[in-house]
Amino acid sequence: MMSLLVVAAIVLAVALGYTTKINIGLFAIAFAYLLGCFGMGLSPGDIINMWPLKIFFVIFSVCLFYSFATVNGTLEKLAGHLLYRCRGVPHLLPYAILLTSGVIAAMGAGYYTVLAFMAPLTLLLCQRTGMSLILGGMAVNYGALAGANFVSSQSGIIFRGLMTGAGMPESEAFVNALAIFASTAIIPVLVISAFVFLGGHGRNLKNAVLTADLPEAFNREQKLTLLLTLLMMVLVLAAPLALLAFPDNATVRFVNSKVDIGLIASVFSVIALLLKLGDERKAIASVPWATLIMICGVGMLISIAIKAGTIDALASWIGGNIPPLMVPVAFGVVAALMSIFASTLGVVTPALFPMVLPLAASMSIDPMIIFVAIVVGAQATSISPFSSGGSLLLGSCTDDKARSTLFSQLLLRAAPIGFVAAMLFNLALTFLF
Repeated sequence: MMSLLVVAAIVLAVALGYTTKINIGLFAIAFAYLLGCFGMGLSPGDIINMWPLKIFFVIFSVCLFYSFATVNGTLEKLAGHLLYRCRGVPHLLPYAILLTSGVIAAMGAGYYTVLAFMAPLTLLLCQRTGMSLILGGMAVNYGALAGANFVSSQSGIIFRGLMTGAGMPESEAFVNALAIFASTAIIPVLVISAFVFLGGHGRNLKNAVLTADLPEAFNREQKLTLLLTLLMMVLVLAAPLALLAFPDNATVRFVNSKVDIGLIASVFSVIALLLKLGDERKAIASVPWATLIMICGVGMLISIAIKAGTIDALASWIGGNIPPLMVPVAFGVVAALMSIFASTLGVVTPALFPMVLPLAASMSIDPMIIFVAIVVGAQATSISPFSSGGSLLLGSCTDDKARSTLFSQLLLRAAPIGFVAAMLFNLALTFLF
C-alpha cells in the first residue's frame, strides 16, 4: 500500500509542478515529509538526511566555477568564433551548431544555459540560410544534451552521482558515464546526417549564403577562463583514466582516491575570483538553483520510495514479466514517455537509476547497457514542446507563425524521429553487448 502511495506522490508531484509551474522539487519535499513522517513513522531528522548532500555539493561547486565563463562572456564569444569558421561551408551548418552547442555544454555551461543563448542564434541562422526549423532545433538540442553529458559537465556529474548513490563503485560509474556521453554523441551525428544527406536539407543549404562577422578577440579574462576550464577538465579526467589504464598501481590508486570534482571546482572558483575573472554575486546568481532544488527534492522522495520497498517491487515486476533481452529497450521506452512531460535530470533518472543494479544482478545484464538506454530514451523526447528543450526552443521564436510551425514540427516530427532513433540504438546496443 505504501509503495502505491509513493508512486502516486511522484506522479502527483510531476503533474502539480507541470500545471502550476512551481518547482517539482518543492512538491517532492512536501510529499517526502508527509509520507515519511506520518505514513512510515520516520523522524524529521531522517527525512532531512535524505537530502542528497553530495550531489548538491558537486553540482553547486562545478556550476559556480563554470558560471564565470557565462558571466564574463567567454562562452558567447566562443560560440561566435566557432560559427564564424563555418561561414564558407553553409551546408555543414547543422554540424557546426551541433558541435558548438556540444563544446560549450561540455565546458560546463549545462543544457539549459546553452539552449538559452544558442537557440535564438540558431533560429536566426535558420531564417537567414533557409535551414529548416526542425533541423536547426534538433541540432542545437542534441548538441547541448550530448555536451552536458560529458563526465565533467553538469548532466554527466549528476549521472555519476546517482549511480554511486545507488551503490556502484566510483570507477565503474565513471566508465558508465563515458558510455552515456559516447552514445548520446553518436546518435545526433547519425540523425543529423540522415536529415542532411537523405532528407534533401543538404541541397538547400549548399545554395545558402551565410554572412557572419568576425567576433572580437578573447580578452584577458576570457583567455584565462578558457585556460582554467581546460585545466580543470584535464585534472578531473586524468586520475580516473589513469586508474583504468593502471588499476594495480598504488600511486595512481592513491591519487584517484583524493580527486573530487566538487572540491577541485571549489579551488578553481577561488582562483577565478582572485584573478578577477567575474563578479562573485553574478556568478553565484548564475548557479541553476531551480535545477538543484528539483534534483535534490525528487531525490528525497525517491529515497522514501527505496525505504518503502517501491523500487525493489518495480524491479522484481520487470524481472518477472519482461525477457532479459528486452529490458534495456523497455527502460528506454519508459524513460522516453516520462521525459515528454518531466525533466531527465530531476525526475526520470532519479526514479529509474536505483532499479538498475538489483535488476541487472538478478538477470545477468551489464548495468551499463540499462543506464545508457535510460538516458538515451529520456533525452530522445526532450525536444517535445511539452518538455524543457522544446519549450526553450519555442520561447526563442519571435514570430507567431514560425512558433506555430515549430510547435507542430517538434511534436509530430522531431520527438517521434528522436524516439525511433533512440529505440533502434538501444536495440542495437542490447544485441551487440
